[in-house]
Amino acid sequence: MRVKVQPRARRPGLQGVTPSGDGPRLRLAVTAAPEDGRANRAVCALLAEALGVAASAVAVAQGASSREKTIVVAGDPAALGAKLEGLA
Repeated sequence: MRVKVQPRARRPGLQGVTPSGDGPRLRLAVTAAPEDGRANRAVCALLAEALGVAASAVAVAQGASSREKTIVVAGDPAALGAKLEGLA
C-alpha cells in the first residue's frame, strides 16, 4: 500500500486519503521524528494496530527516507483489503 507520512505531528493517527502524482495515498501522522528509522517504526506500528495484524507483519518496502512510502503488509489480501476500505 502507498502512504504519505507526517512525522512530528501533534496528533498521531490515520488522516484519510490524499491525492498524489501516482495515485491516492493513505495519509498517516506519527509523533516520532524521522531520525534513525523511528518514524518508520511508528508508521508500521500504527498500521499494524489499525489493521489488526502483528507489528512484524508490516514493513517499509520503499521510501524509507521519504514522506511517501510503499508499505508491505503480510496477511490475507481479501481481509486486509476489507479493513483498508474501512479505514479510508
